Amino acid sequence: MAEHVLMIEDDEPLAAMLSEYLGSYGFAVTARATATDGLQRLRHDRFDALVLDVMLPDLDGFEVCRRVRAESDIPILMLTARGKDLDRIVGLELGADDYLPKPFNPRELLARLRAILRRRVPSGMPHTALLRFGRLEIDRDARVVRVDSTERLLTSYQFELLCVLAINAGRVMSREALLDRVRGEELDAFDRSIDVHISRIRAAIEDDPKHPRRIITVRGAGYVFARYQDDEREL
Repeated sequence: MAEHVLMIEDDEPLAAMLSEYLGSYGFAVTARATATDGLQRLRHDRFDALVLDVMLPDLDGFEVCRRVRAESDIPILMLTARGKDLDRIVGLELGADDYLPKPFNPRELLARLRAILRRRVPSGMPHTALLRFGRLEIDRDARVVRVDSTERLLTSYQFELLCVLAINAGRVMSREALLDRVRGEELDAFDRSIDVHISRIRAAIEDDPKHPRRIITVRGAGYVFARYQDDEREL
C-alpha cells in the first residue's frame, strides 16, 4: 500500500509539482493550501507523514506544527523560504522531525521524507519489544513511552533516538553516531538538531529535565543513557 502524505502548501504550482514527483515514487499525496483545510483533513483521515510549509495564509506552520504535535506523533517535514537557524530550531522545538529550506531539489525532499518514514522501523537494531528501566517503559511495538504508566508524547524521530540510547544503555553515543543510527546520514559540523531533540526527550521522561538522571551529557563526547542503581529493584 502506498504511503499517504498530507502536504500543506499554499504555493499551488509547487504543491502540484511535488505531488506529481512524489507520486512517481509510489507516494499518495493529498495537498491543501491552507492550515485550516489541512488540519481538518488530518483529523478525518490517516496519513503517514506531513509536509508542512511555514508561510501559510491563515496560520503559520509553527502554530500548525504545535497543534498537530499536541495530538499526534505523525512525522513532520517543515518547508520554509526563511533559511534562518532560529526558524529551524523553533520548528524542531515544536516537534518537527526535519526542516528543509526553500529553494530545494525535489530529490532532497524525497530523501528526507523517506528518512523520517524509515525511523518508524529502524534497521540494524535488536528488537526487544518492551524496554523497562525502573519507572520508564519503552514499548517499541506500540511506539509508546510511559513513565509511571502515564504515556509521554514524543515525535517519531525522538522515539527512535530514545530507543537507540536505551538499547545502548551505559554506552556513550556521539551526536554523529546517533544521527547515523536514526537518520542514516552524516552530521554537519554545525548541526545541533540532536541537542534540541534530546532536550525534548528529557522534558518528557525526566523528573527534572534541567538536572537529568537518565540521559546524561558527556561533555565533548555526546550522550549516555544511564541506568539508575535502583532500576533492577524497580522492575
